[in-house]
Formats: sequence, structure tokens, C-alpha cells
Amino acid sequence: MSDLERITALRSELDGLAEELAKRLREVEAEREELGIAGRILRGRRAADRLTYQSRQTAP
Repeated sequence: MSDLERITALRSELDGLAEELAKRLREVEAEREELGIAGRILRGRRAADRLTYQSRQTAP
């Protein structure tokens, strides 16, 4: 195998790895976004629960 062929094969391999990494990065970013949304929902529910608890404590 010539130097040029080795370089071409290596570049091809690296291109494949780059595509895999880009796909995985998109998946990770999507998952992070989902977790951020879940966190906001949870914080909202906790705040609502606190308000409900406080209103029950002050109700006659």
C-alpha cells in the first residue's frame, strides 16, 4: 500500500468517525434539552405544591 493509499484510507476512517461523533453529539444535545424541560416541569410542580401547602396552612 502506498503512502497516498494509506492517507486516503485513514482520512476515510476519520470521516466515518467524525460522522459517528456528530450523530452522538446531536443525540446528547437532544437528551440534555429533554432533561432541561423535565427539570423546569419538576420545579414548576414543586412550586405549585408549596403554594397549595401554604394556602392550606392559612385556610380557616
